[in-house]
Amino acid sequence: MAPMNPFLTDLSKSFARDLDTLGREVALYPDDASLWAERPGLPNTGGNLALHLTGNVRHFIGMTLGSSGYVRNRDHEFAARAGSRAELQAQIAAAKAEVAAALAALPESRLAEPFPAAVGGVTLPTRMFLLHLATHFTFHLGQIDYHRRIVTGNAQSANTLPVSALA
Repeated sequence: MAPMNPFLTDLSKSFARDLDTLGREVALYPDDASLWAERPGLPNTGGNLALHLTGNVRHFIGMTLGSSGYVRNRDHEFAARAGSRAELQAQIAAAKAEVAAALAALPESRLAEPFPAAVGGVTLPTRMFLLHLATHFTFHLGQIDYHRRIVTGNAQSANTLPVSALA
């Protein structure tokens, strides 16, 4: 098997780092209920965002590019109002494994090809859509960090986005 394309290697490291950060964020909530606590001005809870992030990468990378078999329920990602931190950690672990496997197996030639699914009526080259997924992930990761700090009053850092994890 040929070595993985440098772009895919870097992207795989980035997703692994960000999924690990998501796990740390979830772990910093003091209990399951605080993950789902609603606050004025915050349209999504930490639990909903964690479900959305794992569902998003499992669907678009794990399933669409890697044929993982994952079946997404996007409505549930935003409608859920309860769940355990342990359940979310299991989703994060599954997402990390599926993303790593799909990116490791993705032929370099696919990067220039259109992503297999139009999103929002737009079809992008696979490389650009993967970049979009990475930035989308970090956008919501920041929202989870703020949600957790607001709900818990705890400003403790989750060591978000350590550059050392990319080395």
